Amino acid sequence: MASEVIDALLDSAATRMAKSVESTLHEFATVRTGRASPALLDRIAVDYYGAPTPLKQLATVSAPEARLITVHPYDKSAVAAIEKAINESDLGLNPSNDGAVIRLVVPEPTEERRSELVKVVRGLAEEGRIAVRNIRREVLHELREHKTNGEVSSDDEHRGETALQKLTDSRTSEIDELLKGKEAEIVEI
Repeated sequence: MASEVIDALLDSAATRMAKSVESTLHEFATVRTGRASPALLDRIAVDYYGAPTPLKQLATVSAPEARLITVHPYDKSAVAAIEKAINESDLGLNPSNDGAVIRLVVPEPTEERRSELVKVVRGLAEEGRIAVRNIRREVLHELREHKTNGEVSSDDEHRGETALQKLTDSRTSEIDELLKGKEAEIVEI
């Protein structure tokens, strides 16, 4: 019974931590590295009729060339709002439009911009590590509740804590490896 409870908690933690790592990887994809990618615009929310709306819901985003992103709004009246949201983002891209299509030329980042992007990526990695540690904290709390209720013994609780810490260390080191790869990609000229 006790080992089943602990195994269920650890399985849940493993799944949630994996999702946190996956989310961090997705956030990394939104950081510009010098080549055009539609994922760069994933974090942009547009003020559309007073409601913040993800850009993906308002337009088709594509990268027809290595240094160009095009945004085709479904509603032509949203062009100005989309352009404003892109200008206000931390991407450093200057949109131009012809009334129907917004074009974003992705310039080669300067050395200064590269160092800013590295800081952004490090912040995203730290958010990912914090999410993993928050999951660990929640599961530890649940473990202690089960021990207090007499459902698991002190030894089982300790075994669960040890396994949870190993899982946490594994996921945070996975985020650190992803960070190293993204930093190398950004600094690469």
